[in-house]
Amino acid sequence: MTVKKRIRQLLRHLSAGMHEREEIVAVSLLGALSGQNTFLYGPPGTAKSLISRRIACGFEDPSYFECLMNRFSTPEEVFGPVSIKELKEDRYVRKTEGYLPTAEFAFLDEIWKSSPAILNTLLTLINERRFRNGDQIESAPLKALIAASNETPGDNQGLDALYDRFIVRLLVPPITRSDHFNSLLDSPPTEAHVDVPKELIIKKDEWESWRRTIQSSVRLSPETSTIIHLVRNALQAQHDTLKVYVSDRRWQRAAMLLKAAAFFNGRNETNQSDALLLEHCLWTNAENRQAVAEIVANAVRQSGFAGQADLAALDRAKDAVEKEIHQELYHSEDLYATVEHAGEEYFRVEIPPHNSLRNGLLRALLIPSKKLKTSETFSPLSVNGSVLNEITCKFDRQGACEVTLDALYTTRKVIKVAPIVLFHKGTKKTGVNDRLVQALTLQVLELKTELEKVRDQALSRAEAYRLAMASTFVPEEKTTLTFEGAQEEVERLNLRVLDCERLTSLCR
Repeated sequence: MTVKKRIRQLLRHLSAGMHEREEIVAVSLLGALSGQNTFLYGPPGTAKSLISRRIACGFEDPSYFECLMNRFSTPEEVFGPVSIKELKEDRYVRKTEGYLPTAEFAFLDEIWKSSPAILNTLLTLINERRFRNGDQIESAPLKALIAASNETPGDNQGLDALYDRFIVRLLVPPITRSDHFNSLLDSPPTEAHVDVPKELIIKKDEWESWRRTIQSSVRLSPETSTIIHLVRNALQAQHDTLKVYVSDRRWQRAAMLLKAAAFFNGRNETNQSDALLLEHCLWTNAENRQAVAEIVANAVRQSGFAGQADLAALDRAKDAVEKEIHQELYHSEDLYATVEHAGEEYFRVEIPPHNSLRNGLLRALLIPSKKLKTSETFSPLSVNGSVLNEITCKFDRQGACEVTLDALYTTRKVIKVAPIVLFHKGTKKTGVNDRLVQALTLQVLELKTELEKVRDQALSRAEAYRLAMASTFVPEEKTTLTFEGAQEEVERLNLRVLDCERLTSLCR
């Protein structure tokens, strides 16, 4: 069984029955596997201690320590009582068996409420995995320390150095989905212990071997390095607003976390999906957590997979075919009924009977078609071709003509007339050669076939990206950020294929 498959199966057991905690359990386990400390931030009653206990279940015979901290907590509760026997010998030695210095997994609840004496000692222990016991330096077997609180350290409390040791920082909110909440109501309390199949349990020597392999054989990809620099530059540019400071140590440990994610996903090089884990490493408080996540997401988008198809060339080809279809098969503008006089085209329009001093009774006028798209004032002709100076006309640019009838013995009258439209713009022409229609239809079908081929290739690339970016520690709805450009290309090509169907219908 591959390491990747094994870790995935292990996570299914560890997160069983824990609604909306799958990602949190996965990243917490990754922290433990890579030797990083984890801070769980959230209100009481959101399964923070349960997550810690479940993580310990994934390891062979783990020694586990747990403590609820408060301002009255003493070092003895965390590091063990002072040995009276050794004290009689003038040696200040603690009995650490069963306490934090000898634990492989530990959970410290409400850590920021603890006393300075405890917090100061924690600095060396959780960062260097060493504990000073009297005049001896003891190695601490700590694999994973998970701390929890419903608050983050405030400013000027002297906790920045300790907080910086928690590389992984995860929000643990209440359940949001109603179906998960209903399932919670109908379920018994979730058990802290789960039975994990023996073949999935992580052995002590395996854990050490994996860590050495990660440090020596897994490298950061150029894309991941680019993302890290983009995020770092963005945080520096927005420092006055976000107040996020990331130490060199935190960047180094975050890079180790990304390498571990690559290793447990079966790769020897990080990729863009691993870089998404930075959102869990860089925020400092509730106010800047979402902003940091957006900075990471934007950096990943910028370094993600873009489309590769030459859409501009395909669009030019499609536009050319569409233009030809409209030119050959459809009227490009309104076609009017006209009559010819003295070599020019005129609109014949009917008017109410009008007595003209020079031309007698008029029932129709001839209006020059060339005036249609102008706003000039002009005089029409009679049907006999005489210029009617007592009548003025002016087109309104909407296809109607305003005619002013101004005779000597009649009242001035203004009417509107419109030329007769034989075929409106966009109306299909009649009598078009069938071979021309078939040739245009064939062009559209060939273009559609080409677009479908390019679309299928883009779809295959997007699917390949999806599989390559799939991660045990990042949910799929987040990894899609890494190939949004490729997905958008598929959508754009689908629209163009559908547009070819519209062009085909125009040829019918």
